[in-house]
Amino acid sequence: MFQRPENWAELTWQQRRELRLEQWISGPGIKFDSQQTENDYKARATRLAKAVKMELPDRVPCMIPTGWFPVKNAGVTLKQVMYDPELMKKVWLKFVDEYDSDHFDGTLFFQAPVNDLLEIKNFKWPGHGLPDDAHSYQYVEGVYMKEDEYDLFMQDPFDFQLRKLLPRTTGIFEPFADMPSFSSYQGLPNRLMMMCLDPRFQKLFRAIWKASQFLPAWGKANVETTQAAAAKGFPVFRGGLAVAPFDVFADNLRGTQGIVMDMFRQPDKIHEAMEFVMPRLLSGAISMADGADCPMVMMPLHKGDDTFMSDKQFETFYWPTFRRLLLGMVEEGLVPFPVAEGAYNRRLEYISDMPKTAVVWMFDQTDMANAKKTVGKVSCIAGNVPVSIAYTGTVDEMKAYCLKLIETCAPGGGYILSGGCTFDMAKPENLRAMMDSVKEHGYYK
Repeated sequence: MFQRPENWAELTWQQRRELRLEQWISGPGIKFDSQQTENDYKARATRLAKAVKMELPDRVPCMIPTGWFPVKNAGVTLKQVMYDPELMKKVWLKFVDEYDSDHFDGTLFFQAPVNDLLEIKNFKWPGHGLPDDAHSYQYVEGVYMKEDEYDLFMQDPFDFQLRKLLPRTTGIFEPFADMPSFSSYQGLPNRLMMMCLDPRFQKLFRAIWKASQFLPAWGKANVETTQAAAAKGFPVFRGGLAVAPFDVFADNLRGTQGIVMDMFRQPDKIHEAMEFVMPRLLSGAISMADGADCPMVMMPLHKGDDTFMSDKQFETFYWPTFRRLLLGMVEEGLVPFPVAEGAYNRRLEYISDMPKTAVVWMFDQTDMANAKKTVGKVSCIAGNVPVSIAYTGTVDEMKAYCLKLIETCAPGGGYILSGGCTFDMAKPENLRAMMDSVKEHGYYK
């Protein structure tokens, strides 16, 4: 747990970040397997930290975007793993033992038994809406917040979630859709007792209790896996998680169809709601990063790419609150780590408007030469190895692509070799070739 010094308010953001990075690199509380694994951990973390600060590390860092690949690597099915936390732990640690990435990408624990019991509607997974041999899960986009519910969401987020959102996304909570608002405290004890007499709520309470019995095993396996990976010398490069304020609504609440209509019909409501969630996103990211003792905050971006909205719409709806969220994290000494899914070729000038060395941008389909010339002047950049090469290419093709990225993006520092998205079904030899490429060509002179 990160502890702020007494003079925290007097420090610059760079000094705050340095304190966080130093503690992350030192690995407090980690029981390393050996002196060698401790040395490896600190070398990898130092390498990544220097890349973040656009300094020259010993060589270009390489972060393999693991995704669900450990499942394929272990020769089991994703369905098996999603229902067995101990198997998940074994599968991920097998990957750690066999692949020499510069970080541990973290576990992707998906608590399928809990989701079964709660009757989750907005996800599909192997054996639940997807074939048993599916290699990922699928989010089911929908209009889960109606066009006239922005005010309810902002006035009472708890009431909105309990009586509107959960009944639409989680089957076991459907009885709450018929309940009057819980905003008033008057008569609440009697209402709760009456709910306990209702068979629908009895079923809900039993399901929640039964689902809660799975949580300790999943939490234990998750923590133990991350601790074991660190003990083997692999630092986690993700302490927190956040999204752009626009994506809160475009992804999860209004969906693509709903948010597009709102952009024309009620743009003021979108702006008001983004202002409402922005400080909550910031406080959540700070809390997670403090608890994880890692300053990097991963931010998957979905609706800001070139193909979804015009430049004017990006200027109006996406960038202003997102930029302020980034700056809020930076001020707290955190390292925002936006993952620019899709193409950000028309966004490069916008997102270059950041303090130097404050942000790490991971790019998917963006032109990396232009990214280096623009964003790369002020921010560390990462990514761009295509999933197509990882899945279907040869070792030579993988090495050639990585070499081109290193030659284009690494000069002067500030580049991390990684993928454009997760490599769930990659060829094992291509992941090793990716790592080999930085060991062969990624050293700074």
